Amino acid sequence: MSLLDDALTLVRINSISRGEEAIADEVESRLRTIEHLEVARIGNNVVARSQVGFDTRVVVAGHLDTVPGEVENSFIINQVLTGLGAVDMKGSLAVMLELAKTLPTKQEITWVFYAKEEIARSESGLHEIHGPHPELLEGTVAILCEPTAGVVEAGCQGSIRFSIALRGERAHASRPFTGRNAIHRMGDIVKRIADFEPRVVTVEGIEYVEQLQVVSVDGGIAANVVPDLATLVVNHRVAPDRTVDEAVSWFKSYLGELIEDTDGFRVEDAASPALPGLDNPQLQQLVDLTGRPARAKVGWTDVATFSEMGIPATNFGAGDPLLAHHSVETLSRDEIESFASILREWLF
Repeated sequence: MSLLDDALTLVRINSISRGEEAIADEVESRLRTIEHLEVARIGNNVVARSQVGFDTRVVVAGHLDTVPGEVENSFIINQVLTGLGAVDMKGSLAVMLELAKTLPTKQEITWVFYAKEEIARSESGLHEIHGPHPELLEGTVAILCEPTAGVVEAGCQGSIRFSIALRGERAHASRPFTGRNAIHRMGDIVKRIADFEPRVVTVEGIEYVEQLQVVSVDGGIAANVVPDLATLVVNHRVAPDRTVDEAVSWFKSYLGELIEDTDGFRVEDAASPALPGLDNPQLQQLVDLTGRPARAKVGWTDVATFSEMGIPATNFGAGDPLLAHHSVETLSRDEIESFASILREWLF
């Protein structure tokens, strides 16, 4: 079976977040047939570790889950796989399963297949593993097989979600002057955020572009009622030269007097950014093998989780990241085989 055919097999296993049991079963059953691997199953997370006797250990990790969507209509035509999860990240999982069959020749390798990456970070399978069994994730360096089009995408930006509440006073819509419209109060804040000029910063030679977006608004009672409460949710992508606390302080100062006139401000969720880490010789060697310069990972990934564990890490995987989460993800045979070739050379 080719790598692309196997990726199709994995795509057709429905594995929406919190529903990864079937694909975890498939991965576990395959890994348990490989003699040089010790396999552990924690919930719907599967970890396979070689024990050849080398002093150094590489961790190669990929998540099992996908965002919601249909997988039944996935197919291969003209050497191109089409289907939800093909890019994010069943193609890379197929490569991991294939390379796991190879006996390590220069370093120990840990293969991590984890659940619930696509939802709240607090539910991540990496935390489910690390909590009771931190030793299973130990390593000298880590690769996260997020789609990067075969280029090393270094570090990652942090992600912070804010909520802002604005209160008003109910009134009949025909007599609004007897109340105060909470939704109308949003206007200046939304405009301030819409006028944000992305901050561009270079960290260790890698350029990151911060973003600030209103991603949700809520308010309104009925078509004939002036609303007395409105809320908006803001997402901020943070370059790795700032901490979460620094970014929160910056956001408050950016809104300035507008935030002082709100009725509730909360940090709903925060995931720290991660530095590029390309001063690590092994990660730089991977960059060299791709033949292309590293670039920034503009989204948040579990590279930050490994960095928090003290393990230098980077993103490297098959597929165009711009196609991730689309209803139609596509991955070509050339893309998956090129990724497999580079990862094999780097590991073995």
